[in-house]
Amino acid sequence: MSDTFVSFVFDDDGYFPNHPYLPAMIYRQFLKGTIDDYEKLLRENRWSNTWVGDIFYYHHYHSRTHETLSVLQGAATLILGGPNGKVVDVEQGDVLILPAGVAHKNQGATEDFQVMGAYPFGESFDLKTGEKHEYEQALKEIPKALFPKADPVLGENGTLMEVWNS
Repeated sequence: MSDTFVSFVFDDDGYFPNHPYLPAMIYRQFLKGTIDDYEKLLRENRWSNTWVGDIFYYHHYHSRTHETLSVLQGAATLILGGPNGKVVDVEQGDVLILPAGVAHKNQGATEDFQVMGAYPFGESFDLKTGEKHEYEQALKEIPKALFPKADPVLGENGTLMEVWNS
């Protein structure tokens, strides 16, 4: 795979479980077209319950569903995997796919930074912030997150399906 695709697996630190085997993925400079075009593509690939906005400025994760975040405009520095995770820069056109449990935080962004979030099958997301009392329940929920039927942007034969099924 080229530098247009990167993936990371993060360790469980006792507060942020991350995912035990599914990697977080980033497609670099992938998005083209309008927001409406992209939302239609997500729906066709069975990712919905979309929203447009920013990424929280504190570490958080979702234990019941996977998430895709697509950078619609601007740029940001994110940290993935919790406080001891990996710092990544993202910019307009990048697409992140985060397995259930993978912590993420916006460490700083341009004023115009905006993402579109979506979830497989339109699942609703929960919000966990690394509080110790959330941890045991999250460990039970993460393996139950519905496995997507398609890559959010590349469809049934996309890179996500190849990587997450291997």
